[in-house]
Order: sequence, then C-alpha cells, then structure tokens
Amino acid sequence: MNMTVKAQNDPDSGAEMALQALREELDQIDLRLLRVVRDRLECCGRIGHHKRRHGVPMMQPARIGVVQQRAASFARANGVSADFLRCLYEVIIAETCRLEDDIIGSDGAGHVDARSA
Repeated sequence: MNMTVKAQNDPDSGAEMALQALREELDQIDLRLLRVVRDRLECCGRIGHHKRRHGVPMMQPARIGVVQQRAASFARANGVSADFLRCLYEVIIAETCRLEDDIIGSDGAGHVDARSA
C-alpha cells in the first residue's frame, strides 16, 4: 500500500490532525463571517429606519454601485475572484433591499432584528 494513501486514511496520522486543525480554523472564520453578516444586516435595518423617518427612498442605485465597485477593487487587490464577490454582493444587497423594504413599508413601530428577519 502506498504510504501516502495510508497516511491519509489513518485517523491518528499527523496529516489527519493537521487537516482537523485547519477545519477548526475554518469553522472559527465561518463563525466570524456569519456574525459580520448579522452585524451588516442590523446596520442596514438602522439605515432602513432612518430612511423611513426622513422620507428617503429605499432604492439608492448610486450607493449600490459604490458597494459593488469597492468589492471589485478588493478582489483585484487581494487576488479574489471578482465574479465571486459580485455574486456574493448580489445576494447581500438583495437581502438588504428586502429588509429595508420591510422596514420602510411597515408602520415604523417595530425594531427589525437581523436574527429574526
């Protein structure tokens, strides 16, 4: 049997332990990412309430363009796929618009919490 195959299949091997450590690191990064997404949505909720109070339209195409351009610049500067970040931000912006639309279209009495939206 090839030693590489044996090392990959041996749960006590150093390779398996290293893989487990990397997965634990990834799990922590994912948790931070999810918390940042939650924080972003909560901030967008506050923006929605501000827009409602001051009669600002929900849709702000120029602002969306700024966010998308910033993501594209980040992609170029950091070797990340621009297509990936464009798709990611399309999803994030769609949820932001849905959240703000719910707030602006509501009676204004409720607090929108990203955890329950």
